Amino acid sequence: MSREVKVYRITGFMLIGQDKYPQWVKFVKEIRALKPEHAIERLYSELGSKHKVKRANIKIVDIVEIKPEEAEDRLARDLERLTSMVLE
Repeated sequence: MSREVKVYRITGFMLIGQDKYPQWVKFVKEIRALKPEHAIERLYSELGSKHKVKRANIKIVDIVEIKPEEAEDRLARDLERLTSMVLE
């Protein structure tokens, strides 16, 4: 049985500090999503909200589907092992 939600590792660069000394900073982000397109959209949303980076200032180099066990992000690993959830 295959799972629908996959883990994607996205590597790229983002432009930080758009004033006098802008700097390209490398990032590696692991995101759970159904498709690579959904993972990219989520990446744009997270980097934009946390670092105030515009989409045009984010350059994606690579996107790879990885096994949940290989994920370095603790949240991505733990959500894959989740079997049930209780909502009150």
